[in-house]
Amino acid sequence: MRQISCRPVHDISMLIIRSGEVLSMNIANSLNEIETQVGRLSPMQKFLLGTDGSVTQILEAITGKQVVIQTRVQKIIPADPVIAERLGIGQGDPVNYRIVEIKTLAGGEVLIYAVSHTPIGRLSPEFRDDLMKADIPIGRIIQNHRIEARREILDAWVSPATDEVGRIFSIGKHEPLLSRQYRIIHDSEPLIFIEEQFPYNRFLDERRVVVQTPSRLHMTLIDMHGGSGRVDGGVGITLDEPGILLEMCANPELEVKGCDSVTRDRVIDTAQKVLEGLRIGGSVSVTMRENVPSHIGLGSGSQVMLATARGIAEVYGRLIAVKDLAFLIGRGGTSGIGTAAFEFGGFIIDGGHAFGQGREKYGFRPSSASAGVRPPPVIARHMFPSDWRILLATPRLPAGACGSKEMDIFRTHCPVPVDEVQALCHEILMRMLPGIVEKDLDLFGSSINTIQGLGFKKVELGLQPDTIPALIETVRSAGAAGAGMSSFGPTIYAIGDSDMREIQRAAQVFMNEHGGGTTLITSARNSGALVRVV
Repeated sequence: MRQISCRPVHDISMLIIRSGEVLSMNIANSLNEIETQVGRLSPMQKFLLGTDGSVTQILEAITGKQVVIQTRVQKIIPADPVIAERLGIGQGDPVNYRIVEIKTLAGGEVLIYAVSHTPIGRLSPEFRDDLMKADIPIGRIIQNHRIEARREILDAWVSPATDEVGRIFSIGKHEPLLSRQYRIIHDSEPLIFIEEQFPYNRFLDERRVVVQTPSRLHMTLIDMHGGSGRVDGGVGITLDEPGILLEMCANPELEVKGCDSVTRDRVIDTAQKVLEGLRIGGSVSVTMRENVPSHIGLGSGSQVMLATARGIAEVYGRLIAVKDLAFLIGRGGTSGIGTAAFEFGGFIIDGGHAFGQGREKYGFRPSSASAGVRPPPVIARHMFPSDWRILLATPRLPAGACGSKEMDIFRTHCPVPVDEVQALCHEILMRMLPGIVEKDLDLFGSSINTIQGLGFKKVELGLQPDTIPALIETVRSAGAAGAGMSSFGPTIYAIGDSDMREIQRAAQVFMNEHGGGTTLITSARNSGALVRVV
């Protein structure tokens, strides 16, 4: 387990906190800054960030449970320049490096993650023996040896959780972490330097719901001819990143924070539909922590709306199926990939809708214009190979088609030729699906390349500037097994093996020469949205 990086220590002359005294101005400023970034801190969170008392004793008082220490790493290391300065010792002097989890004995919930550095030369043999025995709280060791000591609180801040720390606390990546640094001083010298972290959503004084959603690739619509009596159908892949992270709690009035005006309007509209549709006699405060730009082909609109709807249902204890929530907010009326990605994850094929006069659908319309139509059934769902990687390349181009422009495309370009629909169905059934099931990257990638020239995907690509097909060809030439455009773009995707860096470089060089853009190497996500009540 690697050490979480520490922030530089500031001037400590004004940072000492005494028991019973008001927080120093610098720490008060740090807490104010945290609140501007994540919202209100509870009194208990402020206390944990600013206290100079024994953390384990405080946690036992807060939780009402016995708290124990579990040591993950303990070893003697030479002090690097940063640690030497923090402890006032020589570079290379021996330091005890310790990583611990402070957790409840019953249930094993991790409450605090802490990293400490202790100069060996300042320890008595007895103190050192107790420290090296592990799983003994530092405060208790100090108390047992009757050492006169005080804590200097150095700093407090907020940062996003890494994958590693997310696993430790059972939270999602990028959820806010509250951190602090302090030194324990004995005989006017630093005895121990400590950094502690805990999730923002712990030790709150109100019930909150956290929703973390995936994004998705929409590879193609299947049947935009309708002659078979069914229409739509979709193929897609759930993405691990980028994603959407929001949290909410009950509130007298509807409040939305932390997002752009487009997302805010979408959240407000969705929340109003859900609150009215479920006859909830209250409202919510919604804070967006992570977001995906709108109309770049990754399905952010559906995910934001579904996350909002699911969060409200959880806040007010309503058990509503994802499909019913999607119907309530008007999503899934054409493609079911976004709804299925939210619920299940993985590689997904949906079966479209009954089509014709008097049936479920009687015209060619996007999901945004298909209110009153239920999400289609998922007819195939499979785990995406974990060792395949996905490159996302988003050139700096106008947003993909939406609103009236998207409706016009459906109206003027549908129905598509039936022979192309038939060829597309055969390609999906006999090449794409077997490629996934048998983990045949070449077969799957070749199938992706083929579907770019069939059916409605052919229409979508034909409406793009020349930059898009040229970018697709660039990543194929750089070694991608397959590449295509997601939804109406402008994001294109490339599928490859575990090393996609050369392909990423080729895409970035191309986009830099054609107006700029961004790239991201990610993987598929074989599970849906994560919902937690904290």
